[in-house]
Amino acid sequence: MTAAPRSTDKPDFPWWLVAAGAIALFLAIQIVLNDLYSQIFTIVSKGVGITVFVTLVGFALATAIGLLLAIMGLSRFLVLRQIARFYVEIIRGIPILVLLFYIAFVGAPGFVVAWNFVAAPLIDAGLVEPMSVRDFSLLWRAIIALTIGYSAFIAEVFRAGILSVDAGQVEAAKALGLSPVQRFRFIVLPQAIRTILPPLGNDFIAMIKDSSLVSVLGVADLTQMGKVYASGSFRFFETYSIVAYVYLLLTVGLSLGLRALEKRLRRSDEERSGGGD
Repeated sequence: MTAAPRSTDKPDFPWWLVAAGAIALFLAIQIVLNDLYSQIFTIVSKGVGITVFVTLVGFALATAIGLLLAIMGLSRFLVLRQIARFYVEIIRGIPILVLLFYIAFVGAPGFVVAWNFVAAPLIDAGLVEPMSVRDFSLLWRAIIALTIGYSAFIAEVFRAGILSVDAGQVEAAKALGLSPVQRFRFIVLPQAIRTILPPLGNDFIAMIKDSSLVSVLGVADLTQMGKVYASGSFRFFETYSIVAYVYLLLTVGLSLGLRALEKRLRRSDEERSGGGD
């Protein structure tokens, strides 16, 4: 006799969240009562601002470039489609860490050489100063690398979301005389955004974690501050426990918020479809 399949209508109680909350509470108590944990948290938290800055700026730029690439990839012009596809496939095939090193130590020096070459007449006339590699901060090299890396993935998110819109509605908008920009703004994007938001939120959370890679360039983010303290005090367990704790506060908190938003959007869609029936 085979067991009856378990019903999936009722979701499991989130025991994992209870366990995670208990661990978070324990570490919070340690930070408040234990001088060592308190000191580590104070030092490590100084890098939170850089982590948040890198993530917000990098993700905003990656989203803008990703949207542009998605539009190019769906263009009626073959050249634009091939350029977008070339960019997406090549960048997605390069690990973020390798891309970070390439932008930092190859791309940035190359940009400086190109800039000085183009601005040579102005430099010779004394109107501008020649740029050196040191003028290109490691922080912005890291942001550019994350922007380039994530823009390829976000482009695919936008492309899938745009293609999910019913073609009949686009044809109806075209019959009404709407321009391509108006069709995209008023018909395609408002509907595609519901499909795009969940994976876009996941990419944002992933970028928070991948922002830790900027520490290899010496950028004083959350991971780098922990690395410096641990190497000087040899308190590796305590330090990296606090670093992981702070990252989890950021990522799990955002993940729960994203799930709540998905449920709200799903409920709104069900109410709308029910009202239409």
